[in-house]
Amino acid sequence: MKKRKFFLFAALLMTAVAARAGGLMTNTNYHIAFDRMFARGATFDIDAAYSNPAGLAWGHEGWQLSLNFQKPWQNRDIETTIPGFLAYPNVYEGYNGFQGKKFNGVASAPIVPALFASYKKDRWAVSTMIGIVGSGGFVKYKEGIPMFNALVAGSIFKSTLQAKMVNPQLPLVTPDMLAIDSEVKGKQYIYGAQLNFTYQITDFLAAAVGLRANYYDGYSKAFVKASTLQQLGGQTLANLELDCVQRGLGIAPIVSVDFHKGPVTLAARYEFRTKINTENETSKLPEGLGELAAGYVDGAHVRYDMPALFVAAAGYEFSPQLRASLEYHFFDDKNAKMAGDRQKELKGGTHEILAGVEYDINEKFTVSCGGQRTDYGLSDTYQQNTSFACDSYSFGLGGAWNINDKVRLNISYFKTIYSDYTREFTAEQGGYMGTGYSGKDIYSRTNDVIGIGIDYKF
Repeated sequence: MKKRKFFLFAALLMTAVAARAGGLMTNTNYHIAFDRMFARGATFDIDAAYSNPAGLAWGHEGWQLSLNFQKPWQNRDIETTIPGFLAYPNVYEGYNGFQGKKFNGVASAPIVPALFASYKKDRWAVSTMIGIVGSGGFVKYKEGIPMFNALVAGSIFKSTLQAKMVNPQLPLVTPDMLAIDSEVKGKQYIYGAQLNFTYQITDFLAAAVGLRANYYDGYSKAFVKASTLQQLGGQTLANLELDCVQRGLGIAPIVSVDFHKGPVTLAARYEFRTKINTENETSKLPEGLGELAAGYVDGAHVRYDMPALFVAAAGYEFSPQLRASLEYHFFDDKNAKMAGDRQKELKGGTHEILAGVEYDINEKFTVSCGGQRTDYGLSDTYQQNTSFACDSYSFGLGGAWNINDKVRLNISYFKTIYSDYTREFTAEQGGYMGTGYSGKDIYSRTNDVIGIGIDYKF
């Protein structure tokens, strides 16, 4: 029972939330122009302060500012089927024999802002971007998550079964005799502030160097309470509770180059890995774990690195009104340390292909659209109820209104379509977090984002 408690507790700490575009720990959608076009790695506009700092060498002479607001919605659902455990169909409402039960996780965030600024003078430019560069939001499972509930109920059953084998007079508590009250919620934000310096080396080539400071702020809160049914006495048999806040800071350099000649633009950017070593501030901790909880107690350190990122982009201007871009991202997630060294379970890093097109209807109005394919290096051992990912396609569209020579308004909508991930496990593999049951989980997600922003040129 002690070991199973530890598995539960360790998993509680890894609850993560995300409602964005990008890698496992990295956001890429800060400016509304990304949401409506996606492939922005060859742009010269103000959003180049993030997506193509070297490209600002060909941008607006003087000052630029941009303020952007996005609103995401996301569901993170888990449907589980554990035949051995579900042999007791009355454990939870919704279970029925071998059929699965879906646990709905609602991920949300308030309005997510991002600020851009740049100044260009002749061959020099300086720029900055401030935003939520990783994850960003809250997640809540009102009924808890299946591996916690199954673990507690299964552990009680096994413990009482073992006790009954020693003393036949003791009662056997089967899962259908239990009432489970459970809830899991978490927050995860990585705030970033980036500063870049750009220099135009030749008439066709520019380079930029920069730094980004990333601040991690998150928490995990959860409880699982198991009691016998009221008609059986209502006795509390398990009551586990966790309240853990984690914060940490990391800094990483960024380099980029941009080649621009005629209608052709070729750009590349490399962001080094950000080492983020968070520190636990734990106010509630399950009791009776002893040394097993040493890594999670108040003051312990947990890694949440942001991976190195390589970007290559190509842009082509077919006419003064029509532009298109193609882009590639590689997130080196395999070599970015995660809580519990989970990165070792990945098959590889994250690959993304992005494409977008933009058309000026006239001097006032611009429309654009784009798409993105994200392919993570997932494996069954990486995927967990507390933190999972699904490969996806994203599509965005929107437009811009040049209100006057200085002010531009951007609006956008993008949607992500995820591929469900099915993870099957056997009792011989340890079952459901140590319960010894075989079964499968189906992980699914949805994501929608709307955005509005305003650009201003001095």
